Amino acid sequence: QVQLVESGGGLVQPGGSLRLSCAASGSGFSIKSVGWYRQGPGKQRELVARIPRSGNTNYADFVKGRFHIFTDNAKDTAYLQMNDLKPEDTAVYYCYADLTSYRGGAYYTDDYWGQGTQVTVSS
Repeated sequence: QVQLVESGGGLVQPGGSLRLSCAASGSGFSIKSVGWYRQGPGKQRELVARIPRSGNTNYADFVKGRFHIFTDNAKDTAYLQMNDLKPEDTAVYYCYADLTSYRGGAYYTDDYWGQGTQVTVSS
C-alpha cells in the first residue's frame, strides 16, 4: 500500500527557512505529479507548488521567488524548500501525489495525501 510520509515542519522566525520532505513508500507505482497544499487557520486549502513528471513547475504567486519544489526520483521523495518565511505562511502543509500503477490489465492514476505538517512562522 502506498503512503506519503511528511517531515520537516516546525517553528521558525520571520525571514527564516524550512525544508519539508514527502516520501512515497510502497512499490509498483510511478509518480505523475507531486505537490504541496497548505491550509491556514480559518482558510481553505490552497495550492502552494506542483511539479509534474514532465512539464513546467507551478508556484502560487504568494510563494514565487521564495519557495522551491524539487524531487529526488531515486528516493521517491519530494522537497519544498521554503525561504524568507512570513507569518502569513503559517499553515498545515500537505503533500500530495498523483501515482500511476498497473493493475488488472490497465493503468490507473490515484491521488494520495500526506498526513500534514505544521509550519509556524512567528517571532
